Amino acid sequence: MYSFDMTSEQKMLVDTVHRFAEKNLRAVYRQAEESKFVPESLVQMGWEIGLLPGSIDAQYGGYGEYSALTNALYLEELAWGDLGATLHLLTPNLFAIPIAQFGNDKQKEEYLGRFCDEEFPKATAALIEPTVQFDPAELKTTATKEGDEFVIDGRKTYVPLAADAELFLVYAQENGVTQAFIVPADAAGVKVGKRIKLMGIQALEMYEVTFDQVRVPKGARLGGLKGIRIQKLLTLSRITLAALAVGMARAAYEYAVKYAKERVAFGEPIAHRQSIAFMLANMRIEIEATRLMVWEAAYKFDEGEDAAKPALLAKNYADKMVLEVTDGAVQVLGGHGYIREHPVELWLRNGRGFVTMDGAVLA
Repeated sequence: MYSFDMTSEQKMLVDTVHRFAEKNLRAVYRQAEESKFVPESLVQMGWEIGLLPGSIDAQYGGYGEYSALTNALYLEELAWGDLGATLHLLTPNLFAIPIAQFGNDKQKEEYLGRFCDEEFPKATAALIEPTVQFDPAELKTTATKEGDEFVIDGRKTYVPLAADAELFLVYAQENGVTQAFIVPADAAGVKVGKRIKLMGIQALEMYEVTFDQVRVPKGARLGGLKGIRIQKLLTLSRITLAALAVGMARAAYEYAVKYAKERVAFGEPIAHRQSIAFMLANMRIEIEATRLMVWEAAYKFDEGEDAAKPALLAKNYADKMVLEVTDGAVQVLGGHGYIREHPVELWLRNGRGFVTMDGAVLA
């Protein structure tokens, strides 16, 4: 039977992350959006909470074991604070978690310790491609084996923090199967292109990256001969994104409720009006329903069950939910919802991006 009570460790973690989100992320969200950069001091502060090391085995320098459910709990709190800064903080996960899930002993020994140090790691991943109907199982980027090396060719987009990265995890087709390869940023043929201008999450730096005849040793293939299972990583990505959507939608809902209770029109708070009250109630229902879907998918993953379908359903539902809730928040505020003095317009723009980020976020 399911239990909806957090363990003492989970509650402590959630409380810690919420305090960080409330005190620090909320304090700089508009500054980060306007300047299009997340302050380094904030990144370092968020890194020192130790969220990623908590998912890495102790023998590699971490102090925990991977739990999709625990991650979903703290992800909601981070996104409640600010999505752009959260995605910046999660960027090293794109490299470290696939290593922890699929890396061979040598790869784990060589790389995972770097994600348990005091400094924010300069590592990212390149999966999404600038093609119509992008499919992670049918990549245009290729990895061709030549002797003791792999030659990688292709173009990627939506690569976070690529300009400062020292390591890339590059996904490519090898003999018709999606695999991942560890590529140093200074390898010949790696070219970071222009920064992508986004409708929302403008605080997150994302780039186009080209890999032109990039040669890496055969040991750079993640997982060695076994390789990876891209579906497992997509499942984790979908749980991650759905949890983030819940957090941001919750922020929008709470702001709208507070505004509706304080805004007086014709002698009474607008929250007393049936149309507003019904809208707020439906927003709450959709958030709660999505959260339960996220928890179910995460629970099944942790239990070793096939979580692919529950994760996909949660992600698809969350994509629609977050747009409905953030748009509803803008409507509750009326004309004020369209003014940048209030954060609901930012949350609406950020919410539109969830549908485009499948595979580009991992925790």
